[in-house]
Amino acid sequence: MAQEHYEDTLLYRIRHSAAHVMAEAVLDFYPETKYTIGPPVENGFYYDFDLPQAITQDDLEKIEKRMRQIVAGHHPFSKKVISADEARQIFKDQPYKLELIEGLEKGGLDEYGNPLKEKPEISIYQSDTFTDLCRGPHVENTKQINPSAFKLMSIAGAYWRGDEKNKMLTRIYGTAWEKPDDLKNYLHMLEEAKKRDHRKLGKELDIFFFDDEVGPGLPLWMPNGGIMIEELESLAKEMEEKAGYSRVRTPNLTKEDLFLRSGHLPYYAESMFPPMEMEGVKYYVKPMNCPMHHKIFAARPRSYRDLPIRLAEYGTCYRYEKSGELFGLMRVRSMQMNDAHIYCSEEQFESEFMGVVDLYKKYFDLFGIGKYVMQLSLHSKQGLGKKYVDNERLWLKTEDMVRRAMLNGNVPFVEAEDEAAFYGPKIDVQIWSAIGRQFTLATNQVDFAVPERFDLKFINKEGAEEIPLCIHRAPLSTHERMIGFLIEHYAGAFPVWLSPEQVRVIPITDAQNEYAAGVAAKLREQGIRTSADLNSDRMNAKIRSAQLMKVPYMLVLGENERSAGTISLRGRDGSQKNNISFEEFLAQVKDRIARRASEL
Repeated sequence: MAQEHYEDTLLYRIRHSAAHVMAEAVLDFYPETKYTIGPPVENGFYYDFDLPQAITQDDLEKIEKRMRQIVAGHHPFSKKVISADEARQIFKDQPYKLELIEGLEKGGLDEYGNPLKEKPEISIYQSDTFTDLCRGPHVENTKQINPSAFKLMSIAGAYWRGDEKNKMLTRIYGTAWEKPDDLKNYLHMLEEAKKRDHRKLGKELDIFFFDDEVGPGLPLWMPNGGIMIEELESLAKEMEEKAGYSRVRTPNLTKEDLFLRSGHLPYYAESMFPPMEMEGVKYYVKPMNCPMHHKIFAARPRSYRDLPIRLAEYGTCYRYEKSGELFGLMRVRSMQMNDAHIYCSEEQFESEFMGVVDLYKKYFDLFGIGKYVMQLSLHSKQGLGKKYVDNERLWLKTEDMVRRAMLNGNVPFVEAEDEAAFYGPKIDVQIWSAIGRQFTLATNQVDFAVPERFDLKFINKEGAEEIPLCIHRAPLSTHERMIGFLIEHYAGAFPVWLSPEQVRVIPITDAQNEYAAGVAAKLREQGIRTSADLNSDRMNAKIRSAQLMKVPYMLVLGENERSAGTISLRGRDGSQKNNISFEEFLAQVKDRIARRASEL
């Protein structure tokens, strides 16, 4: 949900108000506390405190109990606009609030020190004994906070204003909902999410891991992960070949001049690894593929007859993420991106842009993603020349082009200001996993600025030079984020086509080992990823081992099967078929793989 829409909801006001109630409860127990900010966030709220003593998870219970007592008092929330001097007097013993007041008064800065669009008013909200520097909004009265629909969740450390140079504060997270059933459903989803956590399952299923000597945020893919990567690449290549893409390859290292010309370096310097200098020239490991694709487009003259040109690459990119922001495969420093750039004329734009959107939807159908939101991310006028390319006319024109394309294609979307790429508007795609967990996955971006910087041209029908539009797209995101999502979406029980191990052959006794080895060899000859468990464990232990690795098919072979030349099939879902022919099973599994079917 876009932030401005979220702020209009009752749920947002409930969560914001619950953060204030929590702060009051904390101050009741620890009156010397210095308090900072307490915003609503997705699924809940938090407040950051500079506490006089350490607290633990056990302390949350008493804070939560005190919150319910405060809520039961039915205290109104009242707003008052005040001067900076009045604010300083009210918060004279709160240094963090004084710092915020100074920012609001002098620079129009928000709580993180970022410039605001306009100089804001200074306001406070009071409820019961707690007064906070706050712009709101809040509920009218604490009676609108259901005492059975909120819960304090966890404690974490957080630097003041997110800056590692500042003091580490104590952050208390909570969640709040309109109804108790909403809270119950959310907590159930969290329990399911723990079971499906891609970091946990990724290790258990031998898909990926991280190593301190290699470095944080740099995943190492095990053979099982390598298989999944190859399957996703194969899928992308197949879909893109049908859609008329050409595959290219570019180096992982390039001179500084390339990113200065593209304009990426000034905008993305903080998220790029430091340069290395050789022979007086600075080189960067590449954080994105687009400048090199622009070079490939410009390598020879282009005509309108050549357009659209669609260049695709699973290129490896490197971006510096702060250590505290790294999260499994979802936030990494090394990534392999399902990247492509489409160069087209203005007349071709709508068809090409919607072709990408259609590709998204095909992938969603394939992976059983039923819920998604497409967000049109726009620029802000105040960010021109700083955060965005300074050309208001082209911003408005290309934003309208994207808007009309989506409307003409009958594709629902929401709009969000100040979320665009520096060079143009984009469609950002939010998806939900099978248990309702939200992920930011893919993007479809318009670039009206960089092609001109690279002097990209084609000869149009009138024989004149024209600058093409460029569409950046990555419908399968990166291998890292996509596989992280799929692990959680399927809880590690992947469709047969994507499963690293598709079949495990299990002989009941050693007497069937030779037969089992032969069956496994025949399956491998047909391109089926198969292993035979020939160790001396009992059959039940072998089945349990295969189940833990979430192998889709187990072929259990006893003396009857060996004598008859048949197999007994046990599915990961508990289904069972006894004494079927090898040919019948082979046809079934090959069909499932060829169709990339979701069913067993």
